[in-house]
Amino acid sequence: MSTPLWLGILWVFAATATAFLRIGKQYVPAVILLVAAPFIIVWIGYVHGWIFSGLAFAGFISMFRNPLRFIWRKYVRGEDLELPE
Repeated sequence: MSTPLWLGILWVFAATATAFLRIGKQYVPAVILLVAAPFIIVWIGYVHGWIFSGLAFAGFISMFRNPLRFIWRKYVRGEDLELPE
């Protein structure tokens, strides 16, 4: 297996482990994973083709749907959102 696929697998395990953390402890690892994902997905696509990159992107969207929805609504659409406590 190639390096980008191994990094993708490690990313999935790290995201799953992050999901088990308490909400206050999730922010830093989640932001790191959120920033790292596009680079890994593009690398997978470069090495293995766009189909595998599309599958990795679908998994990324599935795992980070709520944070991405928040970013979309707050920064792209400009809605004033309140965070739950």
